[in-house]
Amino acid sequence: MSFDIQYLLWLQDLRNATGGAFDEFFNALSKFAVDVLPFLPYIVFWGYNKKWGYRFMTAFWSGELVNGLLKLTVCAYRPWIRSDLIEPAGDSKVAATGYSFPSGHSTNATTMYGTSIAWQKDKRRWLAITLGIILFLTCFSRNFLGVHTPQDVLVGFGCSTIIVILVGFIQNKVGDNETLSDKLTLAGIIVVIATLIYIQVKPYPMDYIDGQLLVDPQKMMNDTFKACGGMTGFLIGSYIERHYLKYEIPVGDAALRLPMLTAIGAAIMFAWKELFAAATIVQLFAGHWGNFIARCLMTLFALTLWPLVIKKECHS
Repeated sequence: MSFDIQYLLWLQDLRNATGGAFDEFFNALSKFAVDVLPFLPYIVFWGYNKKWGYRFMTAFWSGELVNGLLKLTVCAYRPWIRSDLIEPAGDSKVAATGYSFPSGHSTNATTMYGTSIAWQKDKRRWLAITLGIILFLTCFSRNFLGVHTPQDVLVGFGCSTIIVILVGFIQNKVGDNETLSDKLTLAGIIVVIATLIYIQVKPYPMDYIDGQLLVDPQKMMNDTFKACGGMTGFLIGSYIERHYLKYEIPVGDAALRLPMLTAIGAAIMFAWKELFAAATIVQLFAGHWGNFIARCLMTLFALTLWPLVIKKECHS
């Protein structure tokens, strides 16, 4: 038996010995990383710091895209498929999406908490340290819950750390150079197109047990289509914002409504992502392209429509 499975079995014994007392805590950390944290970039962009908002969004969607590419390239099976001794906590077998390597939760947590740490390390060191602890616990939760191997988590963390550093470096180099920003936008669109072609033409493992396909690669593609859609919306939306909207965060008396408007904007995006996208666009266009369009529209809303609403409401 491989070391990674032995490690997960040891953690599984620990879960069982404690009667699952920590399961909900670690499950909550995991859910927060993928269900709530991804809206932080837009709140920062609308109401706190436009530059850092862009940095958050770039790191997040880059992490999503890289994670999807790696998952569909390596095609590693989940721990409970590799060993029937693994019994993950809660509804993980049903809730888990995509292949196992690398961990998407660890990727999301690292891009969001990592960018926050970079932002706050000189201003609020205590906050940066606290976020670092939460990041560690979130990554560990994926092993503790039995849904990812150590290498899944370490590579997710490592790739995202590199992305956070690179995004900061590139942003500082580009500065206010719109020509260079446009070239990077075009390069991003080319990467998205290449990714969409690649994941649809590459071969996938088709292993059967008792006539049943172990893992359907078509289902495994959904998260990467979402990432490509979100990145496309971000690239197009940022181009429109930079060249035409030129959004500036309201200050002074004009900013009195800003907290309410940022909260409403985040609530609309959350409702779209969790409820209405699946009931409308995904149903209409079905499968992969429905997910692509839904995420594209969500990020376009964040960078184009909602900034217009904020400008109108704060200056009326």
